Amino acid sequence: MFDTGDARVQLSYEGAIATITLQRAEKLNALDLPMITALERAAHAIDADSKIKVAIITGAGEKAFCAGGDIAAWSAHDAESFGLQWVRVGHRAFDALTRLRVPLIAALNGSAMGGGLELAATADLRIAEEHIKFSLPETGLGIIPGWSGTQRAVARFGAQNVRRMALAGEAISAPDALRLGMADQLVCKGESLGAAKIMASAIAQRSAFATAAVKMMINVAEGEEGPRALEALGGIAVSHSAELKAGLAAYNARKKS
Repeated sequence: MFDTGDARVQLSYEGAIATITLQRAEKLNALDLPMITALERAAHAIDADSKIKVAIITGAGEKAFCAGGDIAAWSAHDAESFGLQWVRVGHRAFDALTRLRVPLIAALNGSAMGGGLELAATADLRIAEEHIKFSLPETGLGIIPGWSGTQRAVARFGAQNVRRMALAGEAISAPDALRLGMADQLVCKGESLGAAKIMASAIAQRSAFATAAVKMMINVAEGEEGPRALEALGGIAVSHSAELKAGLAAYNARKKS
C-alpha cells in the first residue's frame, strides 16, 4: 500500500497491477482538494514504479464511482481561488492520470457524475456496471464542467454525447453508454472491479514497452501531450543508436584521459 497522503484515496498493488480506490462512499466519493492532490501523488507513484504494467481506478460502495467535486468544498472558493486552485489542481491531477505510461482502466462501480465523469474520461478503458448512469449536471447549478469535461470528454465520448449531458442535462444509462462507445464493457452490479482485474491481467501479459508507446501515440491523436510525447518517442528512437554509443564511448574516454 502506498501512502497518498489522504486515507480517502488508496493505492494498492497486486503484482504488476496498481489499483486506486476512492474511499469516501458516504459522500458518493466526491472529491475535495486533498483527495485531488492524493490522486496526483498516486499517478506519480505508478509512473515511477517500473514493475507496474497497468492500473485500475474505482470507487468504494455501489452508488457512485465518483459524484465529482464536493459542492461544499468548491463553493467555499472565491472566483480567483476557484480558478487558480480548484480548477488548476484538478487539471494537474487528471492530466497525470491521463498521461500515465501504463493503461488505466476505470471500474465504474456506481454512477459517474460531473467531475466523476471527467475522472472516468482519464481512463483508457471503462467497465460499467449495468445500474449506473453518466452525467454532467454542472450547468443546472450555474457552473461548467471544469476538469476537461468540454475538452477531453469530447475527444473520448464524442461531442454530441457531451452536448446531451452538459447542455440538455441528460443522464446516459450504462447500456446506452456501451452502445455509444462511452463504456467498453458492461457487467452486472458488483462485478466491475473483478472484470477490470481480468482485463488488466490480459494487458499485463503484453509488451510493456510497446503498450506504453501505443498509448502515447493514441493520446497524441486525441490532442493529449503532443510536445512531450514527440520528444519522448524521439528519445526512444535514438537511445540505442550506434552514433549514441560511439559518442558516449568517446566522452568517457576523454574523461579518463
